[in-house]
Amino acid sequence: METRGLEPVPDEARTGRVRALFPTWATANMTVLLLTVGAGLVVLNGLSLWQVLVAAVVAPLVSFGLVGSVSVAGKRGGAPGMALSRAVFGQRGNLAPGALIWVARWGWETMNAVTGAYALLTVGGVLSGVRSTPALIMATLLAFVAASFLLSGLGLRALRVCCTWSAYLFGAFSVLVLVHLAGSVPWRAVLDRPPGPVSTVVAGIGTLTAGGISWAPSGPDFTRYLPRASSGRAMVAVTVGGALVVLVPLVVMGAVMAVRTPGLAVTSDPVSFIGVLLPTWLSVPYLVVAVCGMVLINALSMYSAGFTAQTLGFTVPRAWAVGVNAAISLLLGALLMMVASSFVESFVSFLHLLAVTFSAWIGVFVTDMLRGRAYDPVALMDTGPGSAYWYTGGVAWPAVVAWAAGLAVGLLFTGTEWFTGPLATTWPGRSGLGWAVTVLVSGGLYAMLPRPGRPEAVG
Repeated sequence: METRGLEPVPDEARTGRVRALFPTWATANMTVLLLTVGAGLVVLNGLSLWQVLVAAVVAPLVSFGLVGSVSVAGKRGGAPGMALSRAVFGQRGNLAPGALIWVARWGWETMNAVTGAYALLTVGGVLSGVRSTPALIMATLLAFVAASFLLSGLGLRALRVCCTWSAYLFGAFSVLVLVHLAGSVPWRAVLDRPPGPVSTVVAGIGTLTAGGISWAPSGPDFTRYLPRASSGRAMVAVTVGGALVVLVPLVVMGAVMAVRTPGLAVTSDPVSFIGVLLPTWLSVPYLVVAVCGMVLINALSMYSAGFTAQTLGFTVPRAWAVGVNAAISLLLGALLMMVASSFVESFVSFLHLLAVTFSAWIGVFVTDMLRGRAYDPVALMDTGPGSAYWYTGGVAWPAVVAWAAGLAVGLLFTGTEWFTGPLATTWPGRSGLGWAVTVLVSGGLYAMLPRPGRPEAVG
């Protein structure tokens, strides 16, 4: 079990390899929700297969390009992402973006837990005809959340081993599914679909990008054990490659399935269709492996959430700090499974709000990196007025102001099922680019503002 918390990793303990990032980010995308999103690009956005392919390639290049870029800070400072964020926002100023990111993770983990529970229920239905009941829903959800919590508590080494095997298994079964679809799908109907307007392609890219962006603050959590001499370009390339190799086939697979089953894009149960479209010998093992992948996704997210909770002042070990996230995702997951009428609409709405939340932090943090930030390991852990990262009253006001401005402007351009900003009907808003506006505003404003000064003199 990993016992290291926020404290930076010393150079002698940095024995990681860049190539280990590949299965990590491949696993981070192993969710059948991408099948549902791919179906939505066809049914709701009206895209052709080739347009879906373009969106599926461009989105991870953008989103995981940002994740990989932020990850470079991990090998520079040797600490988790939200601990390094103290150097940017100040010891107290970091509490605002940290708290918002922590809360946003509740939603991401909830959505993933619900999908995993649906997959377990589908397996039961295919094998024995078991019908969902409130008690069964809660039992499957509890099992999923508990497995995620236990695995995240073991730490990075256990996660890396599990991610490697999961990537191999999921890849093998995905190939079998693709082969089966190649022989059973009406390809003429798939290929003859007319293309949609360019604006809907951009909107599809925006939706897919929104999901990947949420991993950016977690990037340094998985690179802090890499030697300082590790290539930053290689880190970005491996991060993007891991996402591409999983995301592209899953999204395209979902788009192909939607031609035969258009209801996939609007169902309240996003995975039950697999039991219908695939033979039992393939659907059951595929869903079991997919559930394992989604457990790992939640475990990766909870692993980072533990660090975030510690930066907010929770004085408990990382393994226990994630317990709050587990309990909240269980509560919210039960509510979503029993109340939500359309899982897909709820998921897409959540993705857009999630992207804006994380993008405000990304714009400031990446701009700060480009300014040549060097991280002081002692100051990162010193949360008192004497810290080099205390700035003005514990706050780096230029960073906090830029973050708040980017967040506010980005929400103006965001339109979802739950919230519609006054500028959501403009082209950026209709195209799902509220996150891009957020990055540009927060990063651009921070670049123009003066760097925060040294800490105030203490008494």
